[in-house]
Amino acid sequence: METLQKVCLVFTIIGALNWLLIGILDFNLVTFIFGESMLTNIVYILVGIAGIVNIGILFNHIES
Repeated sequence: METLQKVCLVFTIIGALNWLLIGILDFNLVTFIFGESMLTNIVYILVGIAGIVNIGILFNHIES
């Protein structure tokens, strides 16, 4: 489970950095790397799933 948490954290950080670039520079790194393709959508889906997993981890630590 710890490996899954670390992978999810990496994807969440990637998503956060991408939003930072969009907000500051109006530059979407994911689209720049992968173009307008299905792979871009897959990255966004993985970042979203990682965020959901991280929410679960957050609430699990709050209850402990």
